[in-house]
Amino acid sequence: MGLGRARRQVLVIDSGAPCNKQTPHSHNFLTQDGNTPAGIAAIAREQVLRYPTITIAADTVIAASGTNNDFTLSLAGGQEVFTRKLLFATGIRDIMPEIPGFADCWGISAIHCPYCHGYEYSDQPTGILANGEAAADFGLLIRNWTAALTIFTNGYSTIPEASRMKLEAQGIGINENPVLHVVHDHGQLSQLELGGGDSAKLSALYARLPFIQHCTLPAALGCELDDKGYLKVNELQSTTVEGIYAAGDNTSPMRAVAAAVAAGAKAAAMLNHELVAGK
Repeated sequence: MGLGRARRQVLVIDSGAPCNKQTPHSHNFLTQDGNTPAGIAAIAREQVLRYPTITIAADTVIAASGTNNDFTLSLAGGQEVFTRKLLFATGIRDIMPEIPGFADCWGISAIHCPYCHGYEYSDQPTGILANGEAAADFGLLIRNWTAALTIFTNGYSTIPEASRMKLEAQGIGINENPVLHVVHDHGQLSQLELGGGDSAKLSALYARLPFIQHCTLPAALGCELDDKGYLKVNELQSTTVEGIYAAGDNTSPMRAVAAAVAAGAKAAAMLNHELVAGK
C-alpha cells in the first residue's frame, strides 16, 4: 500500500500459503481484532488494488538472480519478472514435533504467542511444551493468563534449579513424561497422552518451535541470516544485500500481524526514498 500510494509500480507475488492459514482468529491487531487471517487478507487485497500501479499475482517465485536495480525473477507459471528492488515478506516455516495430533492443532489450540491467543484461554488448563531456561521464562510469562499451568518437558527436565523454584512458587507444575499424543477434535485439544499411562486434560498448549525460512531465495541472493535463523535487516528493513528488503516473521521473533504490517509500512517508505535518490 505504501508503495502504491507513492505511485510505484508494484507486483505482489503470493503463493497463498501463509503460516497462519489454519488459525481461526487473529488478535491484538487494532481495528481487526478477532477477524480471521483470510478475512484480513481479503480486506488488504481489496484496498491495495484500488491503487492502479499495484498488481497481485497468484504464483510462486522459483528462482531469483541479479543485483540492485537489475533483478530477475522466474515464476512457477512460466513468467519472468524484471525489477529494480525486492521485498521479501515470505515468513518462516515451523518444524513440527513428531507428536501425533500436534500439527492439526497448531495455530488453533497449540499456540505460540499469548498476546495473540492467550486471552481466549484465560484461566483454562494450559500446558507449555518446552524445556530448559526457556521453559521457565515462558512459564512465568504465561502465568499471568492462567494459574492452571503445567510445563511438559517431554523427557528429563533441564530447567535450572533456581528457575524450578520460581516456577513452584507460582504454582506451575513440571511434568517430565514423554508426550505421546495430542488428543483433539478438529484442532481443539482436550488432553495429552503421556508416557507411563499418564494423561493431562488441557485446553491449550504453548510451544516455541524451531523453524526455517519459508523461502530460500534471499539466502541464495546472498542475504545473511542471524544466529537464530532470521534474515538480518537494519532499522529500515534493508537486508545485507543492496536493493533487497525484508519484513515480517522472516526477520523477527515478534510473530504478530500488527508487527508485520508495521515492518512492511516502514520498508515501503524506505524503498521509495531509495528510488527517489536513484540508488
